[in-house]
Amino acid sequence: MFFIKNKNFYQTLFKMLIIVAMQNLVAYSVNMIDNIMLGSYSQAALSGAATVNQVFFMVQQVALSIGNTLIVITSQYWGEQRVDPIRSLTWHSLKLGIGTSAGILAVCFLFPVQLLQIFTSSDAIIAEGLVYLDLIKWTFPLFILSNILISALRSVQTVAISFYISMISLIVNAGINYTLIFGRFGFPEMGIRGAAVGTLAARILELVIIIVYLIHFDKKLELTKHAIGRTDTGLRRDYRKSFIPIAMAQILWGVSVPMQTAILGHLSDDAIAANSVATTFYQYLKVIVIAMSSVSSVMIGNTIGRGDREKVKAAGRTLSVIDVGIGLTLGLILFLLRDPLLSMYDLTPSASVMARNLIAIMSIIMVGMSYQMPVSFGVIQGSGDSKFTLKMNLISTWLIVMPLSFLTAFVLKWPVEAVVFVIQSDQIFKGLPTFLRFRSYNWIHKLTN
Repeated sequence: MFFIKNKNFYQTLFKMLIIVAMQNLVAYSVNMIDNIMLGSYSQAALSGAATVNQVFFMVQQVALSIGNTLIVITSQYWGEQRVDPIRSLTWHSLKLGIGTSAGILAVCFLFPVQLLQIFTSSDAIIAEGLVYLDLIKWTFPLFILSNILISALRSVQTVAISFYISMISLIVNAGINYTLIFGRFGFPEMGIRGAAVGTLAARILELVIIIVYLIHFDKKLELTKHAIGRTDTGLRRDYRKSFIPIAMAQILWGVSVPMQTAILGHLSDDAIAANSVATTFYQYLKVIVIAMSSVSSVMIGNTIGRGDREKVKAAGRTLSVIDVGIGLTLGLILFLLRDPLLSMYDLTPSASVMARNLIAIMSIIMVGMSYQMPVSFGVIQGSGDSKFTLKMNLISTWLIVMPLSFLTAFVLKWPVEAVVFVIQSDQIFKGLPTFLRFRSYNWIHKLTN
């Protein structure tokens, strides 16, 4: 069989894809609402929160590393319908998350100023950032633990709860932000601290809802009905072997993102505005690609767990073709909507032209990204071949893209559009090594004991 013909495969795939994409979209909207409200309050508050969110972005990479490693292994156990190892690995991941959270909190307590100075040298922005960080640091462990539990549920194909949690979080965060930032309904005007209170309340509620769901509604994992025990040595070893390359790849990529943003930030005011507008539209569609990567990891892991190698190959081929279709569709949507979307902004004529060109470039990048990301991170890494993605991203990002980006921006002084294309070019040329690795089928690894 060349492609999967089982109708249940497609029903499960697209059901999970829609729900996870909607969850990602809602989660992205939470940040957008924070930015809009703080931006209308004061520029210093917006900049302070944005600086702290750079710290959160790195925390997010740690959380995703732990959660993605859990999905890679436990989805194969779910394919075998063996739940005990999934429970054991979930508890192990939670212990790792707690230990990591303690380290992150220690850094925030001991070196708050130095932490923010990594991203800005402005005393005014650091002052606002410290007020925000004072509360936001408590959201870091809450986010890490929630992400681990959502990953465990996702590995057994329970995804709807994560969407409902994100929706509730959005409503609570937006409501508290509006009330406390501006001092509405008789509450005091708290500015940036009010935004931090909203985010903290939303993160606490997220974790509480997940725990309540696991205790009273979950029928697959039944995690809370089984005592926390010592994780089997073999399971810990399997987790560690996958975690190290996944974490390294995630963090190395995470470090490169703010550096790429900083490059554009040093070009011109029009470049900053145009890139901000173009990236906003791009990110909204990118949530679908990220969702496809996550869902592909679960689907391929479940298929490997069932033990039919030919079905694994067919599932990989099916997913990769769907990825191309998604990429072409998203790229076309982005290209066709560039003028209507830009009409919502009041940009200078030069910034408007630049933004229009950047969106056209992003529509091409979208096609390449929609193939290489779900195949490399979803199918290949999701099958247990985590070293390939580490090597490919290390070479492409740090040995090719970053040096070329600095060269074209500051030495050759290319036009902004060309610099942006260079910065995003890895999303296209990584397609070739991804395709060659995929066609070898050496990425299929049985991770279960």
